[in-house]
Amino acid sequence: MTTIVGIRDLARNIDKLQMYDFVDIEDKKTHEYKGLFLSPSYAKEFKEYLEKKSQKEKEEKLSRLKKYAGSGTIDDKYANLSSKEIKEAVALEKIHE
Repeated sequence: MTTIVGIRDLARNIDKLQMYDFVDIEDKKTHEYKGLFLSPSYAKEFKEYLEKKSQKEKEEKLSRLKKYAGSGTIDDKYANLSSKEIKEAVALEKIHE
């Protein structure tokens, strides 16, 4: 069962939470949705779902970053040069092409 409970009603009578599986909490004055209460019987399952979802989002972000990882590597012939020397060497190569 589910119901909508106001914040003030919840503060006055917390026992209302015991009767329902899901309780939507809203501010009755502004009709602004504040959150959701889950009964303890569903809490563990929902927490596992959120952890899996969070892990999946992290893996997707990491895979997008991995596409670009290594794209800024420097060729071995420039390995021991300073940034100024690298710029000069690249400019000379362009001239001699």
